[in-house]
Amino acid sequence: MLDKIYRFLEGRYGFDDLYACLLYLYVILLCLSMITRHWIVEILMILVFVIMCFRVLSKNKKKRSQENERYLQIKDKFFHPFSSLKRQWKDRHTFVYKKCHKCKTVLRMPLPSERGIKHVHCPKCQKRLTVLCLRKEKVEIFTKDGKRKR
Repeated sequence: MLDKIYRFLEGRYGFDDLYACLLYLYVILLCLSMITRHWIVEILMILVFVIMCFRVLSKNKKKRSQENERYLQIKDKFFHPFSSLKRQWKDRHTFVYKKCHKCKTVLRMPLPSERGIKHVHCPKCQKRLTVLCLRKEKVEIFTKDGKRKR
């Protein structure tokens, strides 16, 4: 029996990020359906379930891959402004983040041990920035994709 299932699933597209998003949406709709018992929510649940099954069992891998890429691009556009907040929150006791007004590069500087003004030059465009900092440390650059560049 398992052999027949394996043969049936062979060559199918399978699971990806868009499937995971649809699965979360399905669970949310399921919880909402248990609370409201409204027919529109149940129709939406059925529709999401059919789309999930269609995507997983599809043999047109190129088309499903393109759909997933579009989803990832939209997701990246939505969450990109919040991507550095997690790192900044984690480093809030040790570092200060400042954005260069000219080239929009995020500079990471150590938190000052005493109050004072420090003038820093952006390593990318050489624009002068004023920061409340006294320690002389190497400035790190974070690229748009969140990777550190030295």
